[in-house]
Amino acid sequence: MSTNGTTPSTPEEIEADIARQREQLASTVNDLQARLDVKTRTKHKVAELRGRATTADGRPTPQVIGGAAAALVVVVGFVLLRRRHR
Repeated sequence: MSTNGTTPSTPEEIEADIARQREQLASTVNDLQARLDVKTRTKHKVAELRGRATTADGRPTPQVIGGAAAALVVVVGFVLLRRRHR
């Protein structure tokens, strides 16, 4: 069936409608394939996160350093508290 709601009547219209539907189906299959390609999506996400966490020369950003320092302080504090209660 044609996308404009009418039934194609000539062989040329039928062929054009088939070609249009093939293009739509190919586009849909490509979209689904991209969504299901977990390995490639993961690589892109890792590259994105690495780009946000490092400067142009590859060093960690100040926010990353601060976050790591804060996490270290929390872990050391937790260990000290556990030792004190024993």
